Amino acid sequence: MFVDECVVKLQAGDGGRGCVSFRREKYEPWGGPNGGDGGRGGDVILVGDVNTNNLVDYKFQPHWRAERGEHGLGSDQHGSDGKHCLMRLPLGTVVYDEATGKVVAEIITDGQQTVLCAGGNGGWGNTHFKTSTNRAPKRANAGQPGGGGNYRLILKSIADVGLVGFPNAGKSSITGLITKAHPKTAAYPFTTLHPQIGVIEYPDERRGDRRLLLADVPGLIEGASENRGLGHRFLRHIERCALLLVLVDMSGTDARDPRDDYKHLLHELKLYDPAMLDKPRIVAANKMDMPEAAAHLAMFKRRFRKVDIFKISCLTGAGLPQLKKELLKRVTAHRRREKVSPLEST
Repeated sequence: MFVDECVVKLQAGDGGRGCVSFRREKYEPWGGPNGGDGGRGGDVILVGDVNTNNLVDYKFQPHWRAERGEHGLGSDQHGSDGKHCLMRLPLGTVVYDEATGKVVAEIITDGQQTVLCAGGNGGWGNTHFKTSTNRAPKRANAGQPGGGGNYRLILKSIADVGLVGFPNAGKSSITGLITKAHPKTAAYPFTTLHPQIGVIEYPDERRGDRRLLLADVPGLIEGASENRGLGHRFLRHIERCALLLVLVDMSGTDARDPRDDYKHLLHELKLYDPAMLDKPRIVAANKMDMPEAAAHLAMFKRRFRKVDIFKISCLTGAGLPQLKKELLKRVTAHRRREKVSPLEST
């Protein structure tokens, strides 16, 4: 089950109470105060985990709480601190405060740790309240309450290439052919019901193996930006991509016009977020093995003269090696312009 959005209730640990105690020993019945301090409550900490890919653990277990600090004891024994609550989240998770709607945290890198709710400080024992005029204080502090609240977790996948296209255009097929992912494929629309992240590998003996991450977003339809079909729920998964790969069915089956498909795709992306059209993009003209594909491609080129088009066929595999090389070239150039760290090496 794939879950990319959920609401959780989080609570950091309260601080432990300080202790009121006095030293009582043989020959010293009126010893001074020796109450220990309470321990600090545990924090709720978000941890970026590259091995986690969705939020299903938090969908069915929405309540998370850190331990409270132990209370102080006599003989100057301080209470131990409460254990932290570690929440391992997939990279690309954005955390919103449900009360204000504001972003309070964002998980980007593996191993990143962010304290979302801080634990309360422990209370002072009565030792801290001893003065020259009050040698036997009977006062101690209660521990401070830990922070907490309701938060909405939304996953926006981090990938290098975002694959978009209308249903049944062949997105699952191309994902299975050029990556290590194995999405379901079938001859009907909406085969893919949730985003797939695939790894495109580039073996290189001299420079070391490199790889790109490709996000296959479920098929869009007209009105997707208005939450029709699978809706804008999945469009957020391509917000972070460096490059858009637009897959267009050139076969013309079902009386579809590839030119209109491409136009509608760009329109839906623009309605969702105009910044989407500023991303670098290339077009993969799929199903070029079909009889009418060449004629449709010629008409497509006449209408969109400035579009970079790569002819492919997921059935025969034609054009896929060239497309893979172009994806690496474009993403690498884009990352350099953004002054982002180089592609991950293994």
